[in-house]
Amino acid sequence: MRVTVVGSGYVGTTLAACLADAGHDVTAVDIDPDVVAALNDGHAAIHEPGLDDLLAEHAGDRLRATTDYESVPDADVTFLAIGTPSNEDGSIDLGALTAAAEMTGEALAEGGEGDDASPADRDDRHLVVVKSTITPPGVARVREALLAGAGDAADRVELATNPEFLREGTAVDDFQHPDKVVFGTEAEWATARLEALYEPLLAATDGNVPVVRTDPETAVMIKYANNAFLASKISLANDLGNICKRFGIDAYEVMDAVGLDDRIGAKFLRSGVGYGGSCFPKDVDAIRAAAREAGYEPALLDAAVAVNDGQPERMLDLLDAHADVAGERVAVLGLAFKPGTDDIRNSRAIPVIEGLRERGAEVVGYDPVAAENTRERFPDIEYADSAAAALDGASAALVVTDWDEFAALDDAFDAMGGAAAEGPVVIDGRRVIERREGLTYEGLTW
Repeated sequence: MRVTVVGSGYVGTTLAACLADAGHDVTAVDIDPDVVAALNDGHAAIHEPGLDDLLAEHAGDRLRATTDYESVPDADVTFLAIGTPSNEDGSIDLGALTAAAEMTGEALAEGGEGDDASPADRDDRHLVVVKSTITPPGVARVREALLAGAGDAADRVELATNPEFLREGTAVDDFQHPDKVVFGTEAEWATARLEALYEPLLAATDGNVPVVRTDPETAVMIKYANNAFLASKISLANDLGNICKRFGIDAYEVMDAVGLDDRIGAKFLRSGVGYGGSCFPKDVDAIRAAAREAGYEPALLDAAVAVNDGQPERMLDLLDAHADVAGERVAVLGLAFKPGTDDIRNSRAIPVIEGLRERGAEVVGYDPVAAENTRERFPDIEYADSAAAALDGASAALVVTDWDEFAALDDAFDAMGGAAAEGPVVIDGRRVIERREGLTYEGLTW
């Protein structure tokens, strides 16, 4: 099939590369010429394991990128994968997405290369699919913009939703081996077209992936409910972990037992410094704002956010209990919001660094891939080339991201020093470091 993907961020680039890998002819559209050039050169402007391999294989063959919408009229499906950033009140800004929807409609109105350039089974109906994360009320706004742009061609344009469930760091694998696929459509032909598009993917999984077929608004609500539930589960695990810490109990031992209950499950019970990234904070804020606009106060989600926002300060409080770090070198190990990505959006390292600077510490940060992105946010702190270099001479270290390499530092801790009366202090926010002689070690919830 012919597919156009408008927007080449994390979601759009992964979608385009994986659909090309599934055998479709894909055109990626983005307003940034540097992003377009990178895609045509076979690499992404983001760090995502496996993505560059797919781009290198398919760029110039089944995948190309451009800054214009000329591929839209002759595509079987056009995906909109445009960012929906948060407003100050937590609601989402649909401006860029509705603009892209209107331009997609205008491209359809202008027409394409003609049916001779299209698949033999093509008809005049065009399916536009929202991949962006939007609240249920946002569906009508995007549809309105699309149809306004399409003008006289509006009667042959259909809007559907197909929410993504990708995790940064494992996005390619998540797309190719999904837990579920959700189609939000209003017409049978639209459902059939999405089923045909995903058929190679579903066939590769031996048909074991559940396919949810529903209406567009319910489909996008599934995405919000999914992320809100996971974020709340993390915050509940953290809240219970904070209680365990007060009682001198290892929260991980408790949660290992709790996770054996098949009504609960073991995933997302690892307590620590909290969640970050581009999805959980933004999506929970968005659905809270949408609920308030509809007249409902989401007390449980408010509590989940409050617990999450408090975890970095609890980490700093533990440091304060052992050392005055004013004028001292303090290492922050891990700057990305999670391992496997260079994304620092809502990283827990940000409030940790801010808190250390307020305390007068000399901060040195280290992350395998996210240092340059963090440097844009904090240009005046030191950045080390390795975790060992960050620890060298540091009186304290705070572990914020659970990169595997941090579990194998071993003798690097021997190079720590500083003026803390109890010796070097390690505050572990992710249960990565083993207790060892010569260190004052504190786990955040254990």
